[in-house]
Amino acid sequence: MMTTTAMKSLSDVIKERHSVRKYDPNFKISRQEIEEILGEAISAPSSSNLQPWRFIVFDDQNTKKELREIANNQEQVETSSAVIAVLADKEMYRNIERVYRSANEAGYMDEANMERLIKSANSTYPHASEEIRKNIAFFDTGLVSMQIMLLAKAKDYDTVPMGGFDKAKFSQRFAVPERYEPVVLIALGKAAAPAFKTTRIPLKEVLEYK
Repeated sequence: MMTTTAMKSLSDVIKERHSVRKYDPNFKISRQEIEEILGEAISAPSSSNLQPWRFIVFDDQNTKKELREIANNQEQVETSSAVIAVLADKEMYRNIERVYRSANEAGYMDEANMERLIKSANSTYPHASEEIRKNIAFFDTGLVSMQIMLLAKAKDYDTVPMGGFDKAKFSQRFAVPERYEPVVLIALGKAAAPAFKTTRIPLKEVLEYK
């Protein structure tokens, strides 16, 4: 395992990360390493710092076989070392008190600012429609998901994000509470074959200055 000081530059990691669909089924990543990746990934920004994400890690082979059926029979679900399901918390407002009081206790904000932020968040998020909260949570889970994939690549592991799965069946089979919605499955492991190379639309076609 690479130490933090030995890790590649961010630019190298970004360039080397590709979506891998062929994995070595005999290669296993420990739960400790997965938790290290997730522990760093949750430093991702989120709306009002409410951190509307939850994770389910699938590393049991029999359970991954079941998950493969739900995920349109995608081979990488079964052959990767683990699959990380990222869930969006549509009721992120339930985190308000905990998040800001924790920041106060850590010395990051004083009592007055804590109370002001709690009041502001409580006047906004609980009264927003579920659709608005869902959009916020989906955006934020995208941020944390990208960090998971980059951190994995920094450790020389490979990933692929999968949005193509039956979310209703997933929630039913794995008893996901209604407040959470599955967003993406991220296969994690060691490539058994190179990823397909891809191109990008030139920057000049997607950039403008005002």
